[in-house]
Amino acid sequence: MAAKYLTPEQDGVIRRWERWNRNYFILAFVALTIILVFSSQLGLSTGQSWGPLGVLIALIILPIIVLQLRLACPACGHKIGWQAKLMAPDQCKTCGTFLRARGE
Repeated sequence: MAAKYLTPEQDGVIRRWERWNRNYFILAFVALTIILVFSSQLGLSTGQSWGPLGVLIALIILPIIVLQLRLACPACGHKIGWQAKLMAPDQCKTCGTFLRARGE
């Protein structure tokens, strides 16, 4: 059985997801670092309660979860987001398609 690869259009979908995921992760990491370092100066933390700080952290993390839930194998449509970390997995566990175009 020959190895299956994505078409260039399908590969573009995966690469676009990887760019969005990577860029948002970097933005969220920087934002969380700034917020946690300066939370007391910004009035977000009272020391006893997470209050607005907890809500802000949740709002920053929520898009990461949404991005993971949106990633699906372009070949079979199976959700593969939880197989991914920062980048898409090498191969879909459901259909066996390599998640890159041939020759890459």
